[in-house]
Amino acid sequence: MAGVSPNDSAISVATSSLDKTTTSPAEHARTKSKSNSPTFPIPYSQLSLEEQAAQDAENEAAVQQAQDEIDIDSGADAQSVSDAGYETDSLGSASTSISSSVRDFTFENGRRYHRFREGQYNFPNDDSEQEREDMKHAMMVNLCQQLHFAPLKENPGNILDMGTGTGIWAIEMGDLYPSANVLGVDLSPIQPEWVPPNVQFMVDDVESPWLKPTNYYDYVHGRHTVMAIKNWPQLMSRALEHLKPGGWFELQEIHHYPQCHDGSMPQDHLVAQYWGLVTQALGNLGVNFNATLFLSDMMRDAGFTNVTTRVFHVPIGVWPKNKILKTVGLYWRTILIDGLQPIALGPFTRGLGWSKEQVEVFLVEVRKAYMDNWVHSHMPLHIMCGQKPM
Repeated sequence: MAGVSPNDSAISVATSSLDKTTTSPAEHARTKSKSNSPTFPIPYSQLSLEEQAAQDAENEAAVQQAQDEIDIDSGADAQSVSDAGYETDSLGSASTSISSSVRDFTFENGRRYHRFREGQYNFPNDDSEQEREDMKHAMMVNLCQQLHFAPLKENPGNILDMGTGTGIWAIEMGDLYPSANVLGVDLSPIQPEWVPPNVQFMVDDVESPWLKPTNYYDYVHGRHTVMAIKNWPQLMSRALEHLKPGGWFELQEIHHYPQCHDGSMPQDHLVAQYWGLVTQALGNLGVNFNATLFLSDMMRDAGFTNVTTRVFHVPIGVWPKNKILKTVGLYWRTILIDGLQPIALGPFTRGLGWSKEQVEVFLVEVRKAYMDNWVHSHMPLHIMCGQKPM
């Protein structure tokens, strides 16, 4: 591959490995929380057999309902679930050994954005956004009960996490598969310094040529990337090219538009209006925010085989009857409310020509609308897996 200049290349993040006696960031996140589950006040291992069975049944019911139709709790109330159940860990910042040209950030409308290939990603990367990203990870793990759905071998080799963000998924995969070499790639150097010895982070743009050789990865993973990728067919081709024969490509993407099984959200509801404007603004900036609905077909068109799609319904709010889904809904509503400004500010000012003041005034009413407990809305999460032919 042709050489590239230091100011426009992938830059490895210097990290320090954790030995077996050191608590990993993933383990730290689990032990810092009051419990391993959002619905039980003590760790699973300390529950009685009867309590463990009850939790297992609740988890299984949550996974099943999320893929079918969620039962509504007729007495659901905004105060029915305590906020104390969803503490998250901010995973800190990257190593100071990163090149200063990459570590520099740019600021716009009071929020911090990446400097490396500035403007490629339209959302901030400051501390509050990192905490929101980690909460999204906690929501996903509680909803899906697992980190991946691709049928990986018992001892996978090379794993790529596209758009790794804070790196929490990559770190937990490194813990789960000690045999694997996990590489997390992102435009922002916001990953932790202390990581498992088999995890590495790199500052790069996944829509640029990949630095690893072809037929290199056993598994390529992407999650919450639909608001960033501009050329999906090209990315699919790159993933196919760099996977080993028989390797797996998995995308976990939410279609960010509220839906209802019971028709309780009017089409002109402010939350629906908000997401319609986000989609329009990103479209003006070259990003198809509805791409989630077409990714499975794109996988097939790129040449992947054994393509499967599994859809989970992510509730917005505490209206589900199932305790796990009620907590997932609380997580997701909190994530969406906390994300109102960071999601809208860049796209609305860059793509719609709004002023910061116009955005802020609009968001006041949208924030209130998210608390409408009579609305039983959700967003579909698409889990898509495809295999490179042997």
